[in-house]
Amino acid sequence: MMRGNQRRSANRPDPARPWRAGMGRSPFQNSAWAYHNQRLRIMESFSGRGLSWENSLAFLLSICLGSSHDAGMRDGTSALIDLRSDTVTKPTPAMREAMARAEVGDDVFGDDPTVQELEAETAALLGKEAALYTASGTMANQLAVRGHTEPGDEILVEANAHIYYYEAGGPAALSGVMCRCLNGQRGVFTGADLEGALRPADPHFPRTRLVCVENTHNRGGGKIWSLGQIKEVETAARKHGLQMHLDGARLWNASVATGIPERDFAAPFDTVSVCFSKGLGAPVGSALGGPKSFIERARRFRKMLGGGMRQAGIIAAGALFALRHHRARLAEDHANAKALASGLAGLRGLEADPAAVETNLVRFRVLAMPAQQLVDRLKSRGILVLAVSADTIRAVTNLMVCAEDIGKVVAAAAEAVRR
Repeated sequence: MMRGNQRRSANRPDPARPWRAGMGRSPFQNSAWAYHNQRLRIMESFSGRGLSWENSLAFLLSICLGSSHDAGMRDGTSALIDLRSDTVTKPTPAMREAMARAEVGDDVFGDDPTVQELEAETAALLGKEAALYTASGTMANQLAVRGHTEPGDEILVEANAHIYYYEAGGPAALSGVMCRCLNGQRGVFTGADLEGALRPADPHFPRTRLVCVENTHNRGGGKIWSLGQIKEVETAARKHGLQMHLDGARLWNASVATGIPERDFAAPFDTVSVCFSKGLGAPVGSALGGPKSFIERARRFRKMLGGGMRQAGIIAAGALFALRHHRARLAEDHANAKALASGLAGLRGLEADPAAVETNLVRFRVLAMPAQQLVDRLKSRGILVLAVSADTIRAVTNLMVCAEDIGKVVAAAAEAVRR
């Protein structure tokens, strides 16, 4: 009869040695052995880095919750090429390590040093006095709307703006304000458009208080607002005493594509939101920048909306790592998007315009079948994209997609439209 330690080799991994899969074991057992080996390698690497046992466990937990990825590369266990959004990225090993090492405190009490570092660095990049870390871009935008307005006011937005189109009716539900929509070109409107939408001063009408600009523009296919276009709108807005908010969820992309610093894009605006979990590849979070007094007001509204987070430094560390290490590489996403549009433009049954691709978003029309049908066909070939209308598909290049993947996507699309 085998006793205690004698049974170990037959039933479970020896914690002191690695194990080779196979040897007559079931797939489930082999998976257990593979995980055991991975854990050993990680623990050995941590011991060499001097990480504490607690931080080692934190990193191992992240392994359980989702696989690690090198920047621009997918896990070898997955053949999917995911172009649905730049929000689908997973933290790189270096980002996960930064998160595991993060110094934390209670952020609601103002005690989290990592959150404070992220907010200070973001504010400096945007040229603003202060910044507030938020759970999402939607929260950052809605805090701005709430901070600039009172119930019964009106805000001016482009008809396809994220604030109006994709934020679940937040302006009405959370701030009690109306949205007056301006018809722009790929998300860009003019000073004349703004002035033409203004109402007379009359107690019958809502009071217009805020103008919102989205740069880059999501539904505009990643369109960049130029500084001249922003200045024209700012001049009209200030003439009528209006406040200005920039939805800069992909402002990092605009800056990299043009070489214009983020602070220059942000300067005409009273407040600006930026996102860390899109092109930069962080797992969670956005920030709202503006005057110190405004940010303190927004902090109260964040608490009111349930957005006060406690030891948020763990996720803020991922955002801080992304801010410092992933901004310049956005140029790779832009080049991949341009290459994708060029490849799709050559396929019969599709309509794409490479010249319209300015950042990392590609929108193309499907002429041969309903867009969703092509989405389904591509999914069966390991390609994920998003139908945004009956005849239009969006593809977003991101941290997890490399140049080699673009050729695979074009080849898969060519096969799918021919079938």
